[in-house]
Amino acid sequence: MNGKVFICGVNTSKLPKLSNEETTILIKEVKNGNLEAKQKFIYANLRLVLSVIQKFLYKKNDCSDDLFQVGCVGLIKAIDNFDHTIGIKFSTYAVPMIVGEIKRFLRDDFPLRVSRSLRDIAYQALQARQKIEAETQKEAELEEIANYMNVPITQVACALDALSEPMSLDEPLFFDENDSSNLSDHIADSSETQEKWIDKVSIKDALKSLNKREQTILLLRYFSGKTQTEVSTQVGISQAQVSRIEKSALKSVKKFLI
Repeated sequence: MNGKVFICGVNTSKLPKLSNEETTILIKEVKNGNLEAKQKFIYANLRLVLSVIQKFLYKKNDCSDDLFQVGCVGLIKAIDNFDHTIGIKFSTYAVPMIVGEIKRFLRDDFPLRVSRSLRDIAYQALQARQKIEAETQKEAELEEIANYMNVPITQVACALDALSEPMSLDEPLFFDENDSSNLSDHIADSSETQEKWIDKVSIKDALKSLNKREQTILLLRYFSGKTQTEVSTQVGISQAQVSRIEKSALKSVKKFLI
């Protein structure tokens, strides 16, 4: 479990194992309302929860404690709803319950809404990655994962990206005593080139050279997107006057910029 021995205060290396006979006896006592037996049965099946959540841990330092607790909720639900008279192993019944509880948690807890089908592909890709890396003893490439799953590589890439946590633009990339750098400092805005910025500054200066009425009319026409008729109503002059003032103001701006 990412090199951890303790998870949620539980020493995972000392969890007990039950034989089939012990499991049968305990589950019967649980169904008879024995709370002590239920507690013992839950503790004995924490290994089952651990084995399930490993499939959902796709990066180091992931939320293993959170997933473990959610998995335990699924385990308890499985115990409460399990019918020992139908002749199937408890683990066979419990695993889908634990998986379902974890998937619901991940779907609801994630800050971005991602479709269930895309998440399912992502989880399948994570399992495929684990199997490939266990067999090859090296990091699995996207193409290998896609070939293993028999799905397009673009689909695998999109699915795995969908599970990535979004980063804040204020996320610090490095920090020392004298300097710091955030993610926003390393992202360029192609829409705000130096030329466009200079143009904006020049236009602002050009507008300042106009009188108040000329400024108002140009701002309403070209920044608010109003028609000459709408401007005339707002300013309180005729549409013809608006047209004349607009043309005169544009000539003045053009001269200023040239």
